[in-house]
Amino acid sequence: MIVYYAIAVLVIGLDQLTKWLIVKNMELGEHISVLDPYIALLSHRNRGAAWGMLEGKMWLFFIVTIVVVVAIIYFFHTEGKKDRLLGVSLMLLLGGAIGNFIDRLVRGEVVDFISVLIPVINYDFPIFNVADAALTIAVILILLHVLLDEKKKKKKVS
Repeated sequence: MIVYYAIAVLVIGLDQLTKWLIVKNMELGEHISVLDPYIALLSHRNRGAAWGMLEGKMWLFFIVTIVVVVAIIYFFHTEGKKDRLLGVSLMLLLGGAIGNFIDRLVRGEVVDFISVLIPVINYDFPIFNVADAALTIAVILILLHVLLDEKKKKKKVS
């Protein structure tokens, strides 16, 4: 079980370290090309949720995050320990949620810095951070878990 929580701690640590490096070494709005023009570091702040939604509703984020963290921990202990994929997914979710929660609590805003241009459709993806990436990966893995679980259930019925 400690290994699962280590995943969450690793996500939180990497998230906070990268955000600290961005805040200390880049001016707000500064752009550093990594793989021109597709990937860049762009020092940005977000006072809302994904894509800047609900900007300025910090009290709502605090309440929702606390409820979500409690729910993730509860669900991990009741279901996540039984399945490795679900357990890892929940810990990525936990790490991402806490990573952005720390920013909101300490800074009053979330530090975002990864800028990606998707060339096939010429889409400038919203700027994100390590916590956001962990949250996205977690959701994809949870969906994968659900699909695999449904497939197992169908095999048992057959």
